[in-house]
Amino acid sequence: MKTLVAMSGGVDSAVCACILKNEGVDVIGANLRLHGSDFDADTKDIEDAKAVCDRLCIPFYSFDFSSDFEDIVVKDFVKTYQNGGTPNPCVICNRYIKIQKLIEKADELSCEKVATGHYANIEFDENSGRYLLKKAKDEAKDQSYVLYQLTQQQLSRLQFPLGKLTKNDAREIARAEGLKNAESADSQDICFIPDGDYYSFIEKYTGKKQEYGNFVDENGNVLGTHKGIVNYTIGQRKGLGVSSSAPLFVTKINPSDNTVTLTHGEGLFSKVLYADNVNLISVEELKEPMRVMAKVRYRQKAQSATATMQSDGKLKVEFDDEQRAITKGQSVVLYDGDIVVGGGIII
Repeated sequence: MKTLVAMSGGVDSAVCACILKNEGVDVIGANLRLHGSDFDADTKDIEDAKAVCDRLCIPFYSFDFSSDFEDIVVKDFVKTYQNGGTPNPCVICNRYIKIQKLIEKADELSCEKVATGHYANIEFDENSGRYLLKKAKDEAKDQSYVLYQLTQQQLSRLQFPLGKLTKNDAREIARAEGLKNAESADSQDICFIPDGDYYSFIEKYTGKKQEYGNFVDENGNVLGTHKGIVNYTIGQRKGLGVSSSAPLFVTKINPSDNTVTLTHGEGLFSKVLYADNVNLISVEELKEPMRVMAKVRYRQKAQSATATMQSDGKLKVEFDDEQRAITKGQSVVLYDGDIVVGGGIII
């Protein structure tokens, strides 16, 4: 079986390729260039990925998907911030770029499977006839949250060899194989904004200065001046620049009148959310309310809730207990034990 392996230049993708090669799989390495030619980090990643492929004696390709990445991921990222949300670009990228574009290249190269260094597991359920996405063995590294948008067709082609390993296991394999990136640090930032300065990135990308506006309380009273709504997210306390006798928190971002609502915490907790762009994995449809464990951010511990599909196609999730700072633009992901039921983007 021939498999196309996504090679990012990091340790996880290197170990992914190594495991498959050692299992006798016919492996081809592929790096996906997602940014412009002046993006230095991409050049280093390509060099590192090629070095691993040379070490493993496997073919190496580099594919330029920077135009698709900008059209699908970057534009959505900017638009979501401008609309008062807080995006999670990795969710969009995984489905529409990293996985889908890799599958298309796999077809061109006559590869049956595609493999990546994600920490998650895929199983085929004979009873339902569906591919299941499941949590990784290493809970601390589990990436099922950012993979919930994958389709059945995509899951049928995918392999995640690291799903049953811990991060320490992966590094040990890399050391044993003499891979030079065995000690490489994990990527923490959004890849196209490595310095984390979203404000400057959006200004440069749009060519427009952010419009200052008013901080207001729940009654519309002006509390101060904000520096552009893209600087803020629900639940934020630091960096507001507004003096108060008690801590203030962002509870609403209002692009229609360019205001940001601050309170002392009132309105920050809620039990119900609605989501669109819904993708279901373990079930074809939700015909009736389903008890689930749900997460509204990547690092959150899953919480007990009831999920219901509405007639308009929106997903309603009602938690047993109030949740703090449910944020527009982030994803709600539903779990049944370690199985991903599906999820959607919070509206």
